[in-house]
Amino acid sequence: MGLSFTKLFSRLFAKKEMRILMVGLDAAGKTTILYKLKLGEIVTTIPTIGFNVETVEYKNISFTVWDVGGQDKIRPLWRHYFQNTQGLILVVDSNDRDRVVE
Repeated sequence: MGLSFTKLFSRLFAKKEMRILMVGLDAAGKTTILYKLKLGEIVTTIPTIGFNVETVEYKNISFTVWDVGGQDKIRPLWRHYFQNTQGLILVVDSNDRDRVVE
């Protein structure tokens, strides 16, 4: 009985881990969003070549967020990042109407 209660308790209150993939066109604001979530403030960023990975804690969940660069040459590589991903954030710069079609 005690073992069953311990298992139930650990399942309910144990820290959960989630892998999140963040994609979008270049200069859409992915890295800015990532560091706003992580640090709680806006930081100056440079274009992402490859990817950035940060862990963001919220309640009992640890989100590992993969911010993948959005340049034309990098986009075909996005498909390699989807495996074992539990969530997707698609960032769109709605102010850049000419690129929404991309």
